[in-house]
Amino acid sequence: MATPDSPIPLAQTSNGRTSGKPWKEHKSPAVSVFHHHHDISLLNVVPPHRRSHLPEGVKTKQWEHRMEQTKRAQAIKKLQQDLKDEKQAEFQRRRAVTLERRKAAEEKRRLEEAKAKMGARRAARLRRRAGRTKKVNH
Repeated sequence: MATPDSPIPLAQTSNGRTSGKPWKEHKSPAVSVFHHHHDISLLNVVPPHRRSHLPEGVKTKQWEHRMEQTKRAQAIKKLQQDLKDEKQAEFQRRRAVTLERRKAAEEKRRLEEAKAKMGARRAARLRRRAGRTKKVNH
C-alpha cells in the first residue's frame, strides 16, 4: 500500500494514463508482418490484430499511384467543366441573338403601328380642314 507521502504507482501506459476500465487492454500500434517480405521467419507468425478496417488492396497501393489517379480524375473533371462552360456560353450567345431579334421585331411593329396611327390622324385632320374650307360639316 502507498503511504500518504509516496506517490501512487501508475501502470505503464502512454503518458501515464490508465483507462479506468479493467477489462480494456492497452492497444499498441499495429505492425503488419506482411510488409517485411525479406524476413521469412516472420511469415510463420500469426499476424497481430488489425487496427485498420481498410481492405488490404487499398492499404498496399502506393501513394504516387493514388496521387496519379487523383490528378487524372481532376483533369477529367476540369475538361468536363470546360465543355460544360463552353456549352453554356454557346447557349447564352444564341439566347442573346434571339432576344435581340425579338426586340428588333417588336420595335419595328411598334413603329409601324405609330406610323399607321399618325397616318390616320393626319387623314382625319385633312378631312376636317377640307370640310371647313368648303363650309361642309362632316
